[in-house]
Amino acid sequence: MLRVGLTGGIGAGKSTVARRLAGHGAVVVDADRLAREVVAPGTDGLAAVADAFGPGVLAPDGSLDRAALGALVFADPAARHRLEGITHPRIRALTEQAFAQAGTDAVVVHDVPLLVELGYEDRYHLTAVVHADADERVRRLVAERGSTEPDARRRVAAQADDDARRAAADVWLDNTGAPERLLGDVDRLWRERLVPFEAAVRGRREPPRDPATDLRDADPSWDATGRRLAARVVRAAGERGLRVDHVGSTAVPGLAAKPVVDLQLVVADLAVADGLADALADAGFPRREGGWVDSAAAGAAPGTPDGTWPKRLHASADPAQPVNLHVRVVGTPPVAFALLFRDWLRADEQARADYEALKRRLAAHHPVRADYAAAKEPWFADVAGPAARAWAEAAGWAPPG
Repeated sequence: MLRVGLTGGIGAGKSTVARRLAGHGAVVVDADRLAREVVAPGTDGLAAVADAFGPGVLAPDGSLDRAALGALVFADPAARHRLEGITHPRIRALTEQAFAQAGTDAVVVHDVPLLVELGYEDRYHLTAVVHADADERVRRLVAERGSTEPDARRRVAAQADDDARRAAADVWLDNTGAPERLLGDVDRLWRERLVPFEAAVRGRREPPRDPATDLRDADPSWDATGRRLAARVVRAAGERGLRVDHVGSTAVPGLAAKPVVDLQLVVADLAVADGLADALADAGFPRREGGWVDSAAAGAAPGTPDGTWPKRLHASADPAQPVNLHVRVVGTPPVAFALLFRDWLRADEQARADYEALKRRLAAHHPVRADYAAAKEPWFADVAGPAARAWAEAAGWAPPG
């Protein structure tokens, strides 16, 4: 099963996207509809709301008077929390039921208007955000829903802003132009990403990747991508994960890199790493089989007689976002060096420029990614290790506890 979070500001066109995905075969779980169901006439949820807020929140026919309830909770955080304590557990139970009833090969789209505001991004394999400019959303609310312009602007302003939504978005669906363009984007999303993503999650495998080196100029969005992916690893690993960090070149602002996010998950030992394999695969990070090792980390003492430190390596099931998830044992030199190397390059502009020059030179001569990676190894041992350790000593850097 693939879990997709779908969100967007009021009036952005989220319902249009949900309907299109449903037409392709997605199972859509509508959070707003479930929120209405838990307080429908005759439910224990409605009875609990009436007990908590009084009969004045009921309409003459016994249904919920949403305007009356809203007037009580809108400006009163304590009242709002009391209401959420009644409705949220019931909505959560219905949501879990809907997910459980979907097939094991389903693409389940969870339509949640306040997904970003609630911080739900780590619950899904992928989050899609539908966007329209604020002025256009206000126009739609006035023209299509009968809102007054001041009320429409208040409602738009009360939600997350575009920066917060962009940080949460694996997919950004722009609905400011012709409707046909949005629908075409949704069709491509379904065909090229969601369907193969679901198959890869179910099969616990990495989809085929282009073996080309594909070195790119620095992309400011890599930082947010790393944080989203790291949060999903944190959720999957639970208490067995001691820490998760975005490392590697995409974690260094301004540095050219392959569009591959490197993450480091630190665990107590390799038995814990093996025990996490299923949870990580379920979260979209299938294990790469094989005996993966780190070479002695830039001059550190080897962990085994052949001069290496064993680890586990996971990938991403997302066909559009390659990931190397390194699962390493706490206290070992490769853990510290991954963080040191990142922080050194972040701090030292000349070192960053020299490394980028090396990367571009090697990429020109090694168009296959595996050959390019192997060609960099001597530089790590001969140059990066000594230089990074010297910087750490001068700067007083120490690995986080």
